[in-house]
Amino acid sequence: VVVPNPDIVGREKILKVHVRNVPLAPNVDLKVIARGTPGFSGADLMNLVNESALMAARRNKRLVTMAEFEDAKDKIMMGAERRSSAMTQAEKELTAYHEAGHAILALNVPSADPLHKATIIPRGRALGMVMQLPEGDRYSMSYKYMVSRLAIMMGGRVAEEFKFGKENITSGASSDIEQATKLARAMVTRWGFSDKLGHVAYGDNQEEVFLGHSVARTQNISEETAQIIDAEVRRLIDDAYSTAKSVLTKKKKEWIALAQGLLEYETLSGEEIKQLIAGQKPSRDLGDDTPPSRGSA
Repeated sequence: VVVPNPDIVGREKILKVHVRNVPLAPNVDLKVIARGTPGFSGADLMNLVNESALMAARRNKRLVTMAEFEDAKDKIMMGAERRSSAMTQAEKELTAYHEAGHAILALNVPSADPLHKATIIPRGRALGMVMQLPEGDRYSMSYKYMVSRLAIMMGGRVAEEFKFGKENITSGASSDIEQATKLARAMVTRWGFSDKLGHVAYGDNQEEVFLGHSVARTQNISEETAQIIDAEVRRLIDDAYSTAKSVLTKKKKEWIALAQGLLEYETLSGEEIKQLIAGQKPSRDLGDDTPPSRGSA
């Protein structure tokens, strides 16, 4: 029996069950948390609540606040922070400009999910990350959304090239390139987004949705068609690269300001990113991070 992940209503109900014995601060809004956790399973949501409670305890807080839920969500979605990782200043600078490139593209392409956070603190195997969250559950993607995604993915490599020169670009964009290639290939072989190939699915995938999740792939394409597929994939990615170059050229001032902000603050929320590129200092409320006094309830 295959059980799909819960939708936003289901996630809120699951959260209500798991927070019954957790002391919550007044600013905790389960609807907001449910909206910001698309794709989470019931087990992920239970882990989110438990991790939030543990973080509050480590911070000597009597109540779990939205700050703990946000940090726990980031840990689950992006991996644990590796602050012990010894990055050189040069690596930090490169990561900051790379991630700022992604973020500026996300703010300036025709269709993109809202920016949630950008960080240059290593998490998991990544040296930095830009995270976007959809405003609701997404069940399909438009062509405009997908070509925008491709441009966002190319933003990091273009940023490295602009700032440090083509001879100094790094392997930091390897994951971006891999994801972009997979998306572009799916666009032309599965979703019919190529005029040259038409509305035809190429290369049948027969997926068994069981615990083993074995995938049988049968090739039903000619060598000539395979070459057209490769050319169309290349065209989509080249177009995305050109879009990234155009946006970062036009938004150079904002891109540099954001990179400098990441070097100073290391992690920025979506709202703080908008403040920075508007020429404002991020306004941070440190009140949530201070433990309560002995006399407080």
